[in-house]
Amino acid sequence: METKQTKKLNGSPTLKGKQPASLEKRFKCLFYGQAGSGKTTACIQFPKPYLIDTERGAENDQYTRMLEKQGGAIFQTNDFEEVLNEVKTLLSVDHDYKTLVIDPMTNVYNNLLDEFSIKVGTDFGKHYNEANKSMKRLLNLLLRLDMNVIVTAHSKNEYGDEMKVLGQTFDCYKKLDYLFDLVVEIQKRGKKRMAVVRKTRVENFNELDAFEFSYDVIAEKYGRQILEKKSVVLKMADKEQVEELKALIDLLNTPDDTVKKWLDKAGATAFEEMEQSQVQACIDLLAKKLTINKKEAKNEVQAAK
Repeated sequence: METKQTKKLNGSPTLKGKQPASLEKRFKCLFYGQAGSGKTTACIQFPKPYLIDTERGAENDQYTRMLEKQGGAIFQTNDFEEVLNEVKTLLSVDHDYKTLVIDPMTNVYNNLLDEFSIKVGTDFGKHYNEANKSMKRLLNLLLRLDMNVIVTAHSKNEYGDEMKVLGQTFDCYKKLDYLFDLVVEIQKRGKKRMAVVRKTRVENFNELDAFEFSYDVIAEKYGRQILEKKSVVLKMADKEQVEELKALIDLLNTPDDTVKKWLDKAGATAFEEMEQSQVQACIDLLAKKLTINKKEAKNEVQAAK
């Protein structure tokens, strides 16, 4: 965001508020719906899709033909670590893909719950806590990914008072929708595939709007030039940088809360998920502190003589 910071006056603290400016944000959307509603078909209409197929639902000829036509690719797995590593690679390696699709995320999350129920047990929802930490890690990376991101989920009943069914909601990590500016329920009505907007922070998409789904409709509303632009990869921290930073942290006994602030600011949960420039800034800060500490120690020795 291009900004102009408030000037410091008469030695008073500088305000951190910034002048607002419009941003061209990547398309990040959650699709959910019942089996057979057409979620996969809807997703792979987007430009050059990289499809992570978690339930082998895209093996049919109709899907492979669509992927080929769109210049897409498919990777089949429901293993969380494999999904995470694939997203990291899309972040950091040059490629031609413009849309990441994870279809559906429900399977990945359920597998995480199963894994952690064995590792930590289910008492007091321990398996949910651990699975949710992993999901947060993945979602942070998806936010940073310079691609269109479409995640699908199965649907389930949403209940109100006295267990009255209010409608459908997504069946996955409860905070999954926090990532997305747009949440859309895909419905099949006769031969039509309809999109119903359930949550929106996007101009031109109003809550509860319903329209016959097509990529062209989305492109008209969101901006075709944004959806179809080339992705820009990030220069991620290399192994040597990470080792140098960790060594400085240990040497200077850097507080854990300071390290957490660095990670949170970078939208990362580990130094390996930070960009080179971010890690280097931390290294420079600690190296400067180490130099100051050395000078202070030398002065103390001289004063004692």
